[in-house]
Amino acid sequence: MAKASALGRGLGALLSEIEEAYDNELPKKGGVEEIVISKIRPNPYQPRKHFDPESLAELSESIKTHGLLQPIVVKEDLDGYILIAGERRLRASKLAKYKTIKAIIVSVTDEQMRQQALIENIQRDELNAIDLAQAYQELIDIHELTHDQLSQTVHKSRAQITNTLRLLQLSEKGRKALIEGKISAGHAKAIVGLEPQEQMMMIDSIIGQKLSVRDVESMVKKIKSPSAPISTPLESQGLDFSVLKKRLAELGYKCSTKGYKMTLEFENDLQIESFLDALS
Repeated sequence: MAKASALGRGLGALLSEIEEAYDNELPKKGGVEEIVISKIRPNPYQPRKHFDPESLAELSESIKTHGLLQPIVVKEDLDGYILIAGERRLRASKLAKYKTIKAIIVSVTDEQMRQQALIENIQRDELNAIDLAQAYQELIDIHELTHDQLSQTVHKSRAQITNTLRLLQLSEKGRKALIEGKISAGHAKAIVGLEPQEQMMMIDSIIGQKLSVRDVESMVKKIKSPSAPISTPLESQGLDFSVLKKRLAELGYKCSTKGYKMTLEFENDLQIESFLDALS
């Protein structure tokens, strides 16, 4: 618990300093400054790996129209600055072809910078589910926190943290599909725990057949129960063969259907030849 308290105090002091800087524009280094964008290096501890191009373009247009309303936060480095907070704003400003950007310069340690980058993204809900899970795991590893302690630190429920961390059990293909929005977090949580090959099969089915979360949950239960046959929603619902069956019957062919399968019965070779002629 001591580690969690230390984290809370250290991070709290940093966040208070940044908040005060935003409110008063009077941080240790002298308020909001206009600095050259090319001299800013990205935060090496940034947990967010994926930035939506459309969202960045919208922010860029907003900055062109209204200006940058909230400065970024940086720390001085030997040959420039290191970004602490505001990567979307920085990227959007670059997209807008700006050469300089408003920034607040603060004095922080590398450890504080790492913590702040994680907490800022978590609290602003800007991470996708996988990046969020990795951010949670990094905080747990750094400070040896329990899920309860992390819950108190980032102000998220313990259940949300635990369920999000489970997504790290996804295969690489599963993580990629979730990040790209091909499957939802609900789909991902349903297939967590399956073997990698089973996950791949389920992901292909979700994408190809547009399966709902409920469909996936039902199929996963059957996969985990060896005695129960695995069926797809198409198999359980079946296809409507009524018109085709009627037409075949009129032509003198016997057939039976089950699920999405149809079986034709032929009495002799002559009937087969007649069927082939009909097809041609």
